[in-house]
Amino acid sequence: MPPSPPPMPSSPPPAPPNGLRAAAVALLNLSGLGLGYALVRRWLLMAVCWVATAVLLFVALPADADGVPTPAIVLYVLFLVLAAVHGAVAGLRTGLTWPGRPPLAFLLGVLLLAVPVGGTVLYDHARDEAVERQLLDRLEKADQLVAEGGRRSFESAKSDYRTALDVYEDLATHHSGSRAADRVTDSMKSYYRTVGAAYGHKDYCDAIEPLKYLRTVPRTMPREELGALTRWPDDRLATSLYECGSGSLSAGEADWVTNFGELLSTFPRSEQSTKVAPAVDSTVARTEKGLRGADPCAAVEKLRGLNTRITDLSGSAGDAADGLKKTADRADRSADSGEYACGVDQYKDGDFDAAQKTMDEFVAGNKHDKNRDRAKKISIAAEVAQTIPAAGKRLPTTASGGSISVTVKNDSPDPITVYYTGPVTGSFKLKACGSCKAYSFASSVLIGFKPCSDSGKHYPQRTISLPTGTTYFLHKPQGDSTATPASDTAKLRSGYIYTECAYTTQTLGSGY
Repeated sequence: MPPSPPPMPSSPPPAPPNGLRAAAVALLNLSGLGLGYALVRRWLLMAVCWVATAVLLFVALPADADGVPTPAIVLYVLFLVLAAVHGAVAGLRTGLTWPGRPPLAFLLGVLLLAVPVGGTVLYDHARDEAVERQLLDRLEKADQLVAEGGRRSFESAKSDYRTALDVYEDLATHHSGSRAADRVTDSMKSYYRTVGAAYGHKDYCDAIEPLKYLRTVPRTMPREELGALTRWPDDRLATSLYECGSGSLSAGEADWVTNFGELLSTFPRSEQSTKVAPAVDSTVARTEKGLRGADPCAAVEKLRGLNTRITDLSGSAGDAADGLKKTADRADRSADSGEYACGVDQYKDGDFDAAQKTMDEFVAGNKHDKNRDRAKKISIAAEVAQTIPAAGKRLPTTASGGSISVTVKNDSPDPITVYYTGPVTGSFKLKACGSCKAYSFASSVLIGFKPCSDSGKHYPQRTISLPTGTTYFLHKPQGDSTATPASDTAKLRSGYIYTECAYTTQTLGSGY
């Protein structure tokens, strides 16, 4: 039988060393597909290259904003370098299956480098798009925060507004070339409209804090992103401060001083600031009309309050200070003169204690007022009426004198003031009777008790002339005496001479 053929060699016989061939195998391995190993028939190693590339693709795809983890890239690059080096060693003495000529294989390796390079470019583009989507998503969430905040009160939404503003600032500053950054300007316009929405609804008091907040936004956002929005809150805030202050002023509340003060200090040259002094002056004028109304005391109190608040406001009012000071003085003068009408109203209402105090203040503060003399009379009548309410049924006049002589004597150890009111009103003082003592209560109730009748005593006395009619007397101890005031009602008729006697028992009494 014929002899068996010799066995095939396990690997191709070594070829002569060829550097170009080794370079071609190395370049082909750098493609990541292990094609260099394919040309030298190292199929297992080619499969390893495919597995390594598949793992990388698994990690990298789909592309996201974070990109491929750095360790994975480093390991893959090292693997390709090792594959290229090993392929060069293997190709140095191993013939190629196809193409047989090393120059053609080298050219093919150069061309196939476009695969990893192109893949890298495509991946970078996909990653950039993922970043853009992520930035747009952040912008959308920030816009949503603002929209939801617009449905709540400013205070409850303020933290969300700040969070959204931080996002806008980051996009504009650190991602200026992105599509999201290009939309920040429109988002900021919506941001301003939403935060300042109360102004659009004419809720001026509620608009103040949001508008003040918006004036701080340029400290955070680049001004080129804001443009005209930088000044957007100014006129609106000035209007809100004026309108809120004006409403508070008309309602008689105290907040107007704060609002007007902030307006004058923040926007001193604004049109709204020029309205402050006239508005305050107009309020004083309206309040003055109340002095002739049904409740003059309330008008006086309001004028006092206006004087105090306007004076406080004028201290930091700049150019408006002079006008405000004049208005404050006017309110003070009107309140002083209005005390007379207030005292009359208190007297008519039967509040004699308050009427007396009011008239005394009026007399002390208005030395040249035409009503000063009558105010003195009303104070006296109010003093009497606190003890004898009937004495306050009629408002006293400034009339004086009469045809009936009445002598008042003081039979007590205390100096006294005698008040009287009726057809005429007045008062005078009598010195203490130095030789007089208080009568015992028992002696004062005995039949025949008659004070002011000791001919051996010199009683301090005074004689006055009064008209006919009912006159009410009040004898009141002066100083720190503990004696109780005494009163008397005298119905005076023509043809008689009357005597009033003040004396002291356990309480101060009078008789005639």
